[in-house]
Amino acid sequence: MDNSEELERVCVFGTGDMGRSLGLRLLQAGYGVVFGSRRPHSSSSLIPHGAQVLGHAAASQSAHLIFIAVQREHYDFLVPLANQLKGKVLVDLSNNLRKNQYPEANAEYLQSLVPGAEVVKGFNTLSAWSLQNGPSDANRQVYICGESVEAKQAVIAVAIKLGFSALDQGFLSVARELEDFPLQLFPQWRLPLRIAIGLSAAFFFYLLIRDIIYAYVTQSKDISFRIMVSLANKVCPIVSLIMLSLCYLPGVLASFLQLYRGTKYRRFPDWLDRWMLCRKQLGLLALGFAFLHVLYTLIIPIRYYVRFKATERTNRTTQFDTTTAWRGDSYLSLGILGFGLYVLLGITSLPSVINTLSWREFSFIQSKLGHLTLLLCTAHTYLYGWNRFLSSSTYKWYTPPGYMLCLVLPSVVLLLKLLLITPCVDRTITRIRQGWERGADQRNPKDSQPLIP
Repeated sequence: MDNSEELERVCVFGTGDMGRSLGLRLLQAGYGVVFGSRRPHSSSSLIPHGAQVLGHAAASQSAHLIFIAVQREHYDFLVPLANQLKGKVLVDLSNNLRKNQYPEANAEYLQSLVPGAEVVKGFNTLSAWSLQNGPSDANRQVYICGESVEAKQAVIAVAIKLGFSALDQGFLSVARELEDFPLQLFPQWRLPLRIAIGLSAAFFFYLLIRDIIYAYVTQSKDISFRIMVSLANKVCPIVSLIMLSLCYLPGVLASFLQLYRGTKYRRFPDWLDRWMLCRKQLGLLALGFAFLHVLYTLIIPIRYYVRFKATERTNRTTQFDTTTAWRGDSYLSLGILGFGLYVLLGITSLPSVINTLSWREFSFIQSKLGHLTLLLCTAHTYLYGWNRFLSSSTYKWYTPPGYMLCLVLPSVVLLLKLLLITPCVDRTITRIRQGWERGADQRNPKDSQPLIP
């Protein structure tokens, strides 16, 4: 059997969920699959139709490429097969239960047991479910690493034929990092979640003191029932607007930093890098709080307190105020438009949608429409407050209402963005992003051009 024929037949050691799922995908991709098992007779009923099951020794002789779909503690059976596995490609799929469980990576340990084989770490970031159902946009990537370029190319060819996108991460020393990937629990969500929880808790207790405790202390009124809906409906839009502002503030700061440095060839500070990397998560959390605000608002008419107050006002007659009507309709209209754009931003953050957009389209939606969303939501909040800031009764215990506090950050972001789009500043930033550096004109007078006409 020549090498090309051996590569078309692959071997899978292990008949568990992962091994069977991988074997099924390989069969569907046109490979001949041989399973290696300690008990081949009892395992024959478990394997996918069309595959063979043999003992480990016999199975290892049938293919050049062997997937090791067993846990590290069961690697001992490979030691007696060291001579038979010499020169073959072993793909280690194993993961650990916790980080630093062993002194070395599983793939490195496997290489020490079978020194004559070419060990490649790969496919460990996929689940049995994703292998059975085929790759989707969320789990299309397969990370691999190993010492042999030829061995990695063989594994990459299999991954591509299965419909995955293989990424070569380097030498086998990277295997520990790849084995830690499945153990990570929402690494990009930790900072945004902490910010969201912190803001929610801070404004909840702040409004609890201003609205509930203030009424009880100064007026002896028990309105604690408002905590469940009214208070929550105030916290959600406040947190949503601040989180949305935090999505666009790092981009503005980055532009001013490049403007200050006069070059794009210097790294941003680490804190700004981490902030920019979690903007998507900040935006999705902001959208989540906006959804809660909409839901809380929709249930207002069916609340007992609201219906009770409505019956009290039945016999009252008030004069129609056109200004109030304009303010109310504008407030609602801006809120609806802002929420609609909010949802559009959320939809375009989905990987399946991103793949259908060009970079210019994606940038237009996330940047231009994103800032428009921030503007509409900020204007929505300003109309909510209207002229209440002029009334002394608004400042309970000399503290401003929550919506006033939440307007500070988005107003600053919008003002800074307005400054960035002024012609002279925008022209300078554009040149910097095209490669111009401050001081380059002095080094090369022929390239000197005035920044501001």
